Amino acid sequence: MAAAYLSPTPTFFPPTTTTTPTFRTLLHFKPTLSPKHSFKTLCSRRPQYIPNHIPNPNYIRIFDTTLRDGEQSPGATMTTKEKLDIARQLAKLGVDIIEAGFPASSEADLEAVRLIAQEVGNNVVGEHEHEHEHDYVPVICGLARCNKNDIDKAWEAVKYARFPRIHTFIATSEIHMKYKLKMSKEEVVDKARSMVAYARSLGCQDVEFSPEDAGRSDREFLYEILGEVIKAGATTLNIPDTVGYNWPREFGQLIADIKANTPGIENVIISTHCQNDLGLSTANTLEGAYNGARQLEVTINGIGERAGNASLEEVVMTLKCKGELLGGLYTGINTKHIVMASKMVEEYSGLLVQPHKAIVGANAFAHESGIHQDGMLKNRSTYEIMSPEDIGLFRSNEAGLTLGKLSGRHALKAKLLELGYDIDGSELNDLFWRFKSVAEMKKVITDDDLIALVSDEVFQPKVIWKFGDVQVTCGTLGLSTATVKLIDVDGEEHVSCSTGTGPVDAAYKAVDLIVKAPVKLLEYSMSAVTGGIDAIASTRVVIAAENDHTTTHASGEKITRTYSGTGASMDIVISSVRAYVGAINKMLGLKKQQEDVRVEEAVKVNN
Repeated sequence: MAAAYLSPTPTFFPPTTTTTPTFRTLLHFKPTLSPKHSFKTLCSRRPQYIPNHIPNPNYIRIFDTTLRDGEQSPGATMTTKEKLDIARQLAKLGVDIIEAGFPASSEADLEAVRLIAQEVGNNVVGEHEHEHEHDYVPVICGLARCNKNDIDKAWEAVKYARFPRIHTFIATSEIHMKYKLKMSKEEVVDKARSMVAYARSLGCQDVEFSPEDAGRSDREFLYEILGEVIKAGATTLNIPDTVGYNWPREFGQLIADIKANTPGIENVIISTHCQNDLGLSTANTLEGAYNGARQLEVTINGIGERAGNASLEEVVMTLKCKGELLGGLYTGINTKHIVMASKMVEEYSGLLVQPHKAIVGANAFAHESGIHQDGMLKNRSTYEIMSPEDIGLFRSNEAGLTLGKLSGRHALKAKLLELGYDIDGSELNDLFWRFKSVAEMKKVITDDDLIALVSDEVFQPKVIWKFGDVQVTCGTLGLSTATVKLIDVDGEEHVSCSTGTGPVDAAYKAVDLIVKAPVKLLEYSMSAVTGGIDAIASTRVVIAAENDHTTTHASGEKITRTYSGTGASMDIVISSVRAYVGAINKMLGLKKQQEDVRVEEAVKVNN
């Protein structure tokens, strides 16, 4: 197994006439185990990676598209550092394939995907992270429309990974071909065939093809185009319910029909990609696996455009809870890293997880009614089908840790681990001093207080402008005035004063005078983290650049990037300024990255 991971090029599984067992057959599969091997042990082994074949028919590949489809959510723009942090966490999690982005959308996105390919796509995660594995390296994938420029950009970005993949797509539904592509069926088939072949000709041995809007496409046309791309060298066929229109029985039948009627289907992996417009994405994804799909495309927290995607944590934990009943289906995900992945994506994307969200919501393991509490006290399994520890969450009330101004670093770290945060080094040190400053003003620091501080101190973009001080004058007797001090990357202090309709407006105008980067404030929201007069205020803002930094959507549409920022403090003005500066740092960081890439490209051309 180790040899397969260390080989420079993925082994391509040759065509075979052997029929792959159907899922109906697998329902009756009972693994023959020696006394030393339990079902759980068998299902913790990740088969060696072969692009178009999975040696164990029960293994489900998890394809995470948080960094591509997830980032298409309004306000979810992430910096390269944030994307790299998330990619590293996905590798810890054990994701098989990381779709790192859409390289053709911008030079900054191409550079981010390339960096992930170089760093995460070559970093072996050892036995201490994934049991029963000696070598695990995630596949790094880049998205491309069916055109040479997109495919060239994708290959330029992912080719540095040990296991690179190009994912190319073209629409196949009647409505998309007629109104969006303005192409005939013959033209679409020819384009798909030729572009898959072109991707292979570049040296990429792992090519995924998606017929966009497959859920509303003609069945016979799907069989035809999928058969042609298999001949052209596709290794994975992804079947997307692009607009979330299908329902489980319908989508499951689609996968079964494709499996039964597509020529050459036994030589590729069938994948699913389900949007959540009707709230059925997780159900459809699982139904796809039930009917033979062996790769499932998901995102952390289910983020994505419109109503989002199938949620990784929901799909994975369902398979973990019900996999044995489903004939032995299992994944290679180390579920103890789910909570940290969820919190990281929530903070970096600015997309808050709803309290009642399955698996990772704040209320997912909360029991308030008397009947439920009574049952939980007698036996946890009365109302819990999984343990919070399974996903990396530890019950604070069992550890007995209450933090205050006399608490030390070790106590803080232990408490953070209870909450699902694995934070160390300089980040822990910086957070400790923020914690101590708040503890001086509050008798007891609650879990929610700590979560707000982590959000404000740890999950922040690279510092271009650092918050220094703010002083405001406001009230009914005069115009609100704010004085703001910011510190630049060289440590130089900048002070500005402005007036406004209120203290926050005045402070934001003062920040603008220092930063000199015109922005539009699109969203502003604030909430009290806890009850009481000494509550910490948590602020979230979304901004856009007035000079209109645009990016290309996967559909080809030009969209305006938006940037989110969060801040926390016991003072609402300080909280608001922290959030605003954070969003500006994210915007300026991405702009600087784009400029650096342009300079590098210019140097290459001149040389």
